Amino acid sequence: MNTPQLSSLPFLAAICSLLLLASVALSGTSRRVGVPVILPFLGLGLLASSTSLGVVLRQSYHVSFVLGTLSLVLILFDGGLNTPLSMARSFALPSIVLATVGVLGTTALFALCARLFGFSWPQAFLLGAVVSPTDAAVVFPVLRGSGIQPQKRVASILELESCLNDPVAASLTPAFTLSLAGEAPLAAQSFAHMALSLGVGGVFGLGLGWLGRVMAPRIRPAAGGLYPLMTLGFALLAFGLPELVGGSGFLAVYLAGLIMGNSEMPYRAGILRVHDSLAWLGQVVMYLVLGLLITPSHLLKVAPQGIALGILLSAFARPGSVMLCLLPFRYPLRELVYLAVVGLRGALPIILATYPLLWHVEDARLIFDTVFFVVLVNTFVPGSMVLWLTRQLGIESDEPPPPPALLEVVSTRVLTGAKIISFSLEASAAACGAPISELPFPPDSAVILLIRDNEVIAPKGATVLAPGDHVYVLCKPADQPFIQLLLGRPEA
Repeated sequence: MNTPQLSSLPFLAAICSLLLLASVALSGTSRRVGVPVILPFLGLGLLASSTSLGVVLRQSYHVSFVLGTLSLVLILFDGGLNTPLSMARSFALPSIVLATVGVLGTTALFALCARLFGFSWPQAFLLGAVVSPTDAAVVFPVLRGSGIQPQKRVASILELESCLNDPVAASLTPAFTLSLAGEAPLAAQSFAHMALSLGVGGVFGLGLGWLGRVMAPRIRPAAGGLYPLMTLGFALLAFGLPELVGGSGFLAVYLAGLIMGNSEMPYRAGILRVHDSLAWLGQVVMYLVLGLLITPSHLLKVAPQGIALGILLSAFARPGSVMLCLLPFRYPLRELVYLAVVGLRGALPIILATYPLLWHVEDARLIFDTVFFVVLVNTFVPGSMVLWLTRQLGIESDEPPPPPALLEVVSTRVLTGAKIISFSLEASAAACGAPISELPFPPDSAVILLIRDNEVIAPKGATVLAPGDHVYVLCKPADQPFIQLLLGRPEA
């Protein structure tokens, strides 16, 4: 019997599968104890850094960069698909200010902190650009798992900012990397390039999003499983095309997802479910890669200054930038404090930290290891405080999150005329305790399915609705508000 080589594909596949399975298993535990759900992924990657997989990644940082970039594309597209257009319109201005001016402010304030620890000005500004973007996707799994959610305004601003600030940070980091490598363009040229990149990315994102919105209902794949592949194709196209002409693919892919997600898509539930899984895969991969790229023996040397800089980012650089940017909006102080503190670092710094390694700039390894601790501190410390902070500052929304649906009805075409809505019946609902025949449903509406406990029931006129029932109603869109008066909030 042949002894398997440690660098063989089967061995690497086995290592990857074990890491993924362990990450998924630990995610439930971390959510229950209030720890950000991505931290187990990072820890597992760190534990596996001495395996052949870690060695392979450290020998080719380009592979890590490609993996991280593709992962971020999946995360941003899923974020766009799940962002209501009404939310984007209502809170676009403060989110854009935080995603642009806020990123610049955080970069500058953090550079001041890094300079105090002996980094040169080019290194300090590069570090600031790398750690400046936030990642609300790290926060909200904790909130959803705990059954609470922040008020709409702060939640919307955090989510939009986390998606919109990625392109700005991704434009700043190469400029500062070139500066450190001795090939620095003029500051005016850097900002002009960043503005042009965002403009081109915005145009491509809106255009390709509109194209996907028009084409999706007209394309008839041979199987339902091909619909998510179609939307994945649009996501990759939205990233790749603008990047080829100097635009921001990150901004484009988010906007394309936003436009497509707010349209009538066939097989919608299946598409959203697949992209949610892909986004989680992206998060897992990025944090595993970060852990795998770390050399544990180097960490002790960097730990004191890395932890101190992480604390300064969460206690000084991020709050200072947020306060200055949002002061003109005259939000209550408690909301400003919440937005300032809940600025967790996540996916993008992992990618951006590989830029210095790819360019082989001076002290690139030191910069990467420092980013590891900054990300770790700004994930764990604010992340573990989110639940407590939400309650202490009175940011918790009065409306609990909608319950998840037990059963999904999926259509492979865009259907018109009526739709199926599911409700989880609460004791306070008007219809609770009444027979279906006595409910004043509109003429074109009807209860078509009922799930009680684990039993599927064909509803009759004499069926009495009880608390905890999952009720499925066929109704016209115009009748939905009245149906909700009877049955309560729809399920998610």
